[in-house]
This record gives sequence, structure tokens and C-alpha cells, in this order.
Amino acid sequence: MIDLFENISKVSKMKPKKGCALLAEPFMTDDHFSRSVIYLCEHNKEGSYGFILNNKLDLTLDQIIPDQNLPKLDVSYGGPVHASNLFFIHQYGEMVNESVKLDTNLWTGGDFEQLIELIKINAVDINKIRFFLGYSGWSSEQLDSEMKSRSWIVTNYKNNKLFEYNNDLWKTILIKKGGKFKAISNFPLNPLDN
Repeated sequence: MIDLFENISKVSKMKPKKGCALLAEPFMTDDHFSRSVIYLCEHNKEGSYGFILNNKLDLTLDQIIPDQNLPKLDVSYGGPVHASNLFFIHQYGEMVNESVKLDTNLWTGGDFEQLIELIKINAVDINKIRFFLGYSGWSSEQLDSEMKSRSWIVTNYKNNKLFEYNNDLWKTILIKKGGKFKAISNFPLNPLDN
């Protein structure tokens, strides 16, 4: 079994950086992160944070914020940090005050009340906004330590794909990468099931 884990860590030679995706190693049993794909919004010496992309909740925005006449927008589980708080990424940094730029045409946060008003008057395309309960966060050097223990596979990810929900995203990314990644995509959750 040790050889298998060593091979997984060698498949991805990329290091984590802002704008990449972290794919959980195939046998991760943590309930929060098993087979997760996390878009990394920040990674520096102070710490790292991002949002799980492939864990849609059975809740919609209008259920979380009732009596606002909001559309039924999907909400995803972003991670275990502040899991009762609502976060969002969007493509409206020019319109939403206090937005934090992540990448070209990609922002996070900003004036939530302003965004809600823009949604209510149909001034924004709701397909260019994504909501999350909680986020995934790492303290200083914690993610680097998890990389050394082979917990994550790092890959590039196009930020225009962030607004498309895909429950099978973990497997889809690995299959598209081909080769050893494709083989990893077919590993069972429990290596003893093989």
C-alpha cells in the first residue's frame, strides 16, 4: 500500500498556488474532503483558503434568506471553516463594492446586500455567481505539510468553469488529464475494496 501512496504523490509535481485546484487523494476518508475539488483562492505564507466545488447542498439561497423574493440559486458546501456563514464568488467586481479580486474576471465577497439587490432587479446574470456555506482554510504552512503527507493532487483549473456545478468533478478532472491520473480516477474509496 505504501508504494501506491508514493506513486500518487509523484503524479502531480505542481505546487499549490492561488488559482489552482486541489483534488483530494483517492483514499481520503475525511467527511469534509473525500473526493473533493477545491478552488484555491489564496495560498501564501500566512495561510490558504478556497471553496469545495463539487459538494452542492440540498439548500437554495431563497431558503437560507427567506422573505427576500430571491430565485432558487444553488448553494454549495465550501468547507468546514465558518460553515454557517454564506460566501460567494462572482464576476461582478466592477459592480459589487468591496469585492476582492482573485483572478481575471473573478472576485470573491463584497457588499452582500448590494449583490442581493442586483439579483432581485435582474441586473446580473445569476450564472456568474456561486454561493457557498463555509470555506476550506489552512493556517500558515498547514497546506504545505498536507502536501508532504500526499493528501492533495494539484492541477490547473480554468476559473470560468467555477460556475458550473459537477458532482463528478473529481473524477472528470482526473480522466481529462489522462495517463496515471485516469487510473487514479477509478480507485475505490476503500483500497481494500479493490
